[in-house]
Amino acid sequence: MANKDTGKAMFGAGCFWGVQVAFDSLEGVTATSVGYSGGRVEHPTYQQVCSGTTGHAEVVEVTFDPQIVSYEQLLNLFWAIHDPTQVNRQGPDVGTQYHSCVFVYDAEQGKQANASRDALAASGRLSRPVATRIEPAGPFWPAEDYHQKYLEKRGLTNCH
Repeated sequence: MANKDTGKAMFGAGCFWGVQVAFDSLEGVTATSVGYSGGRVEHPTYQQVCSGTTGHAEVVEVTFDPQIVSYEQLLNLFWAIHDPTQVNRQGPDVGTQYHSCVFVYDAEQGKQANASRDALAASGRLSRPVATRIEPAGPFWPAEDYHQKYLEKRGLTNCH
């Protein structure tokens, strides 16, 4: 967690540009940063991650005010903005870096993330099994500066 007044969450839901825009639009989110997590290389570059050899996912690290937005609400947005049944892709973006994942910072986040995934799977809304991985958060490596707020800088709201 960031401190007693803020929370941290980390999500991978495909291309991090669009994911960042979605979380930035949620009231109570105070900051976002795009980057890489879940892999075997320290300080990976975009080119390394895109090679599919590092094991990293493109992720968004979210800082939020839990008095305004709950972790459960963040999870609800996460499930809504991507197809959690796809493996190593989202829409036209294909590669291991696009796998669906939730990196949890503590046991409570893990409990909520697993319960949320299980509820979605049991809802009957999906035609295929949920492929989202839920794992303890490891290091977050910020992406290169040109990736930060990429779509916002260009006046866009989505990738496709």
